[in-house]
This record gives sequence, structure tokens and C-alpha cells, in this order.
Amino acid sequence: MLQFQNVTFRHEQSSQTLLEDVTLQCPPGWTGVVGPNGAGKTTLLLLACGQLSPTQGQVRGSGRALYCPQRTDDPPELFGEFLDDTDGEVCALRGRLQIDPDGGARWETLSHGERKRVQIGVALWQAPAILLLDEPTNHIDAQARALLQGALEAYRGIGLLVSHDRELLDALCSRCLFLEPPSVRLRQGNYTQAAELEKLDGVRAQRQRELAKEQVARLQRSAAQRQREASQADRKRSKRDLDLRDHDGRSKIDQARLAGADGHAGKIAGQMQGRLRHAQEALDAARVRKAYRSGIWIPGERSHRDTLIHLGPGSLPLGEGRRLRHPELSIRPTDRVAVTGPNGSGKSTLVRHLMARQSLPTERVCWIPQEVPLQTSREILDEARGASEADRGRLFTVVSRLGSRPDRLLESVEPSPGETRKLLLAQAVVRSPHLIAMDEPTNHMDLPSIECLEEALADCPCALLLVSHDLRFLRRVTEVWWRIEQIAGSADTIVRVAPFEGTPCSGDKRPAAA
Repeated sequence: MLQFQNVTFRHEQSSQTLLEDVTLQCPPGWTGVVGPNGAGKTTLLLLACGQLSPTQGQVRGSGRALYCPQRTDDPPELFGEFLDDTDGEVCALRGRLQIDPDGGARWETLSHGERKRVQIGVALWQAPAILLLDEPTNHIDAQARALLQGALEAYRGIGLLVSHDRELLDALCSRCLFLEPPSVRLRQGNYTQAAELEKLDGVRAQRQRELAKEQVARLQRSAAQRQREASQADRKRSKRDLDLRDHDGRSKIDQARLAGADGHAGKIAGQMQGRLRHAQEALDAARVRKAYRSGIWIPGERSHRDTLIHLGPGSLPLGEGRRLRHPELSIRPTDRVAVTGPNGSGKSTLVRHLMARQSLPTERVCWIPQEVPLQTSREILDEARGASEADRGRLFTVVSRLGSRPDRLLESVEPSPGETRKLLLAQAVVRSPHLIAMDEPTNHMDLPSIECLEEALADCPCALLLVSHDLRFLRRVTEVWWRIEQIAGSADTIVRVAPFEGTPCSGDKRPAAA
């Protein structure tokens, strides 16, 4: 077992507790870890492998724990040894993940999807007792994702899986941890089953809170009425206003006091206050998860140009003598374009080339690449912190509506990769962009944030250019399909253009012809 015993954790620079008195056990098999960006998913993995120590409590696990981070900037440790190992099982593992054993000298030329396969291959090769994966399908195309899923299904240790990939979570996980600082909730079942339990519990909690509020309101009215009755009784039993010679009236008050009848209203009022106190405590305990508003777009004009980007027929170099051939391509002010294709086929190369050819004003363009360097992420957050109060308010309103809590983000040393994407998009939104281009927009995003992003981009008033392997996401927000395919008998690739017809394909296959 991997055990958390009364674990509390708070970053030194933060005033908020991220995890509080968490006790849980993770048996062999895969446990999904789900929660908003900034909720502590990566922190939980780092605590599990010992890279972070709890503020209080203990984390215990038998055997070696190995953590695979989200980022793929650097090759993993033992990368060279993994490529040089000639053991049959290692060769089979490299084959299952389609890892080129001669690729060690060209890490910088590998796509992020190819790097991710290598990173996880090296981890599986080491056969750790505890394997901690942070967004393993980032940058991965459909074919590679199927290979990766097969390799992870064969793992027999204790696995924690942070992922936005709903299908992967459903295929691998038999339980899920839902993080909502400072609490952690363990649900049995795969993601779909566990999420349904979360939803039902949320509905029940909301109903319990509504009933508790109604009970408090009723008791408040009753308590006020009893208090008025007690005050009237107090006035009746007071001798203050009686004439000193009214011996009969004074005698009646004395008899009522001896019998205790005159204090009945006061006792009832006191009992009612006690019931009201208990009802208020029940209301305070009936907590529900806060629902945040969605909708991020500020009214703004579209570009008045006929065409934002135009590229005549030609080809682009991909390295090692390979080329990407393309027909005439253009993007108009309201076009919503999806770019798909296998890893290494030239998607990012094409989009970078297109972005270099656009001539819109800088403030009207939002370009978010696959990966943002760590130092750049810190600078983006520092820039947001240093904005004027009004600009910072608008910026973090958008961040909140994309599913992240501004107070946690402002206190962090560095934003998570998902939070960096939200900050970049928020900076663009407040400037009313004419073009938004994103390379793998759902990478590093948590599931609630992906749903927020889907909703935001579905309502986007400007042009979209999105590179993604997430077909569920693309079906919601795009209309035109630019599919990059391998040319038969050649190392070159070619762009095919077709309308995106809702569900044009299964997996990552060629769409129907235009």
C-alpha cells in the first residue's frame, strides 16, 4: 500500500492549506487523481514519491517511487542506458511505444509527443513499485495513445494517474481521488462512474444545505416570536409600574413567580435559541462546492479584413530531408480551423509558419504554443501581479471563469502549465483578439478547465486555429479540418482540407472527403 496518514501540507509562501488531515490508502492498480488546476494534484504526486515532505503527518510506501512530470524539456535520467539496453523485454517495450533506439542524440528535434513516449518508456523500464504519472497523454496522438495505454495496462505496481484524458482514466482506473483543497475524496470506479457519484453527492449536499437554510429561517422566525412573548411576560410580572398600595396585584405576581408559570415563556424562548444554534451549526457543516460563473468574452469587434492569413501552395522543411506539402490555405475572420495528424507530421511547424505570416496588430493576436518555458511562465505571472488594479481584476475574472482560483494562483511561486495557458488566454481576451491560435490547448488542463475552455471557445467571436489530438474537444469548437497525412511511399507529409462534420472519424483517421 501507498499510505497517507493525517497528511497536512501548505507551501511555505502560501497562507492557504492545500491538503488538511488527509488519510488514504492506494493499493496496486491505477488510481486517478482529478481536480482543478492549482488544486494540488502534482503536489500529491510529489508527496507520494518523497520529493516534498508533509507539513504534518506521514506518507509511507514500500519500494521505489518514480515520478514522471508533465514537462518534457529535458531527457529523463537513464535515457541513454534505456536506449542501449539490448534485453529482449526492453526491446519489446521500445517497440510497443515506437521509440527509436537511435534517437538519443537528437532529443531537441523530437516532438513533445515523441518525448513523452520516451519519458514513460524509461519509467516503465525501471519497474518501480510506485509509478506517478502527471498528464502522460499530453502531446500524444491517437495511435501513440493506444500504444501507451497498452503499456500502462501491463503495469502491476501502485499507480497514481493525473490526467485530463477521460478515456484513459476510464480504461485504467478502478478508483479516483477528487481534490478540492483542503479536502480529498476517494471514489470507487473509473472516472465516469466516480464523477457520477461526485455529481450525485453534490446534488444531495446542495439539497441538504437548502433544507438547513429553510430550517434556520423557520427557527429564526419562531425564536423572534417566542422572544416577544417572553418580553411581554416579563413586563406582566414586573411590579415596577404597580402602585405601592396595589397589594392584590403584587400578591398575584408573587404567586405566579412561586408557581413558575410566569417563566414558561422565557424557558420556551431559551429552548428555541438552543434549537436555532444547533440548526445554524448544521447549516455551517452543510458545505457545497462553489459554482463559478462561466463566459469570458468582452464585447469587441471582429477584424474587418477579408483574410487574416493566406499561404499559397508549397512545402515546408521538417528536418532530415522530409517536407510538408500543402495546398493554398487561408483563414478568414470567423473561420474555426482544426489541425490534426500524427506526432512529428508537421502540425506545429505549419502553425508556426502561418503565425509568422500574419500581419495583425500584436495586441489582436493570441498565440499559445505547446509548451511555455518555466522562466517565461514565472514572468507571465509576475506581469499579471504588476498590472493595474482594474486590469488585474479583469484578467483574473477571466482566469476564474476558466476554472482556476485567482487567490491560489497569486500566492504561487510559479503557475502550473495549465494556469499559464489560462493567463495567456486571459491576457488576450481583455484585448478583444481577432485571432486565437493554440497548439494542443487541452494539454496540462484539468477536466473542469477543459469544459470551461470548450464553452469559452465555442462562444469565441474571432478566428480560431487549433492544433489538437483531442477530437471530443475539436468537435465542439471547430468547423474546418486540416488533416496532415503521410504520403504513401514517401517520408513527406501532406495537408488535406475537409469540412469538420461533427464526428468525421474514430480515433485519428482521415476525415470524409470534402
